[in-house]
Amino acid sequence: MNARAEPQLLGQLSNRHLDALEEETIFILREVAAVAERPALLFSGGKDSLVLLKCAEKAFGAGRIPYPLLMIDTGHNFPEVTAFRDLRAQELGAQLIVRSVEDSMQRGTVRLSHAGESRNVHQSVTLLEAIEEFRFDALIGGARRDEEKARAKERIFSHRDSFGQWQPKDQRPELWTLFNTRLQPGEHFRVFPISNWTELDVWQYIEREAIALPSIYYAHRREVIERKGLLVPVTPLTPPKAGEEVVTRTVRFRTVGDITCTCPVESVAADAGEVVLETLTVEVSERGATRMDDKTSDASMEKRKKDGYF
Repeated sequence: MNARAEPQLLGQLSNRHLDALEEETIFILREVAAVAERPALLFSGGKDSLVLLKCAEKAFGAGRIPYPLLMIDTGHNFPEVTAFRDLRAQELGAQLIVRSVEDSMQRGTVRLSHAGESRNVHQSVTLLEAIEEFRFDALIGGARRDEEKARAKERIFSHRDSFGQWQPKDQRPELWTLFNTRLQPGEHFRVFPISNWTELDVWQYIEREAIALPSIYYAHRREVIERKGLLVPVTPLTPPKAGEEVVTRTVRFRTVGDITCTCPVESVAADAGEVVLETLTVEVSERGATRMDDKTSDASMEKRKKDGYF
């Protein structure tokens, strides 16, 4: 990940296309507000949800976002990210709803096979419980088609059945930016306004709009272990195994999620402009380079989405 484009390329790189992407995103955010009775914006404090939040501010005005922010917390999130999440929600005066996998475990709706099992996949259960609790009919998320091949199959208004499940063969056409938003009782939509953005677009937009991010998105020193081609952060949740060597590297996170399945990459990028230069040279998607939960099989993400995952 240390390979970087020449710095002078940043000044030559056009960002005029960002206006069209932003305009489309704002249109979709307003469409959700117009057609949904009980929408919510999925907000983790990560870079994609912060880009969405910036577009929502532009769509409705600061302090006037017409839907709450919803966070499904595994209890194993990076503290820098959850602290930033709370700070941004407070700054915007937005309603922040947090529902925890831990609560689902106490109710008995989530059961771990062993204490060290990742809770990431179990977010689906907690999310569906939150949908039932608040009767949400549209959840706005920051997934993009370039992240992973299962997400590339998503529509912008992605239909979910009454069980909260995604059926790839049962999605609706979206021609000329016309959306079929009819729902039967118990159904809902997952809406992805930045579907057509790429990782590079996101970072160019962050750089252009000077969007503040959690510090772990930029270069810092961290103890890691090399495991299965990934750099696993050393934490109480991800301790070294017998025979593994702990090393200190300069790294950053391309994406953030549950500590137990999210890995950093080697990088010296200290600001958004430097990340843009690095992103110009990458050959592996951000999830492919950083997410252990996507390594279990080629269809792991698609299976989780069918079960109600983001």
